[in-house]
Amino acid sequence: MSETLGQAKYVYAFIREKEDCRLPQAGLNQQDAYGISKNGLQAVVSDVPNKRVRPERRNIAAHQAVLRQLVDMEVSPLPVSFGIIADDLEAVEHILDTYSETLSENLDYVHGKVEMGLRVTWDVPNIFEYFVQTHPELRQVRDRVFGRHREPTHDEMIEIGRMFDHCLQEDRETHTSQVEDILEAYCLEIRRNKCPKESDVMNLACLVNRKDLKAFEQGIFEAAELFDNSFTFDYNGPWAPHNFVNLELTLS
Repeated sequence: MSETLGQAKYVYAFIREKEDCRLPQAGLNQQDAYGISKNGLQAVVSDVPNKRVRPERRNIAAHQAVLRQLVDMEVSPLPVSFGIIADDLEAVEHILDTYSETLSENLDYVHGKVEMGLRVTWDVPNIFEYFVQTHPELRQVRDRVFGRHREPTHDEMIEIGRMFDHCLQEDRETHTSQVEDILEAYCLEIRRNKCPKESDVMNLACLVNRKDLKAFEQGIFEAAELFDNSFTFDYNGPWAPHNFVNLELTLS
C-alpha cells in the first residue's frame, strides 16, 4: 500500500479492524485505499496531496466505487460523506479514539446489512393529463377553467396548479404507504427520500439484512402487482447504508 504517514488522508468509511479493506488503485486519483486501525476499528482512507477535494464527477465516482467494492467484499462499512479529509495518520487515529464508542455502536447497527433503493415513477406521456383522467375533481376544475371562450386568468391557473399538486401529493402518500406496508416485512427500516421529478411516485431507501436480499426482491414484485402499467418499479443496490447513518465528525 502507498501509505505516507505525514500526508493528508481522504476518509471513505469506517469498518471493523478484522475486516480486510485493501483496494489497490481504487481511491481518488487511483491511489490505494487501505485501513488505519485503532481500538478495534479501521478508517478506510487513501492519500491525497492536499486538504481539499473538489466535488467533481470523477472524485464522487471514486468515492462511491470504494464503498461499492467494500460492500461487494461483504464488508459492512459505515460510510462517510464525500469530502472528509484528515490532516495525517495521527488525525485519523484521533478520530478513531475520540469517536470509538459512536463508531462501534453504528457499526453494530449496520453489521450484515445493506441499503437497497426503490424508485417508482408514473410511466405516462403527460403526468397532468393522466391526473385529469384519474381524478374527477381535477377534471371538473380543468373543464370549468378552459371551457370558457377566453384565456384563463392568473388566479385560475394557480387554482388548477394547486389542485394538481394536492392530488399528486395525496397519491404519492397513498401509493407509498401501500408499498411500505408490504416491504416492512422484508426490511429493517425504510426511509423516504425526496422525489426529484414530478413523475416520481416515491424514492425509498431500505435497510435490508444481506441474507434477506432475495426475499426483499420478492417483496418488490409483490408490491408491484398492486399497480398497473402506468407505474414503473426500479430497484437498485446493494449499497453502503448512507441513509441510515448520521455521523457528525469534528476534525481537529
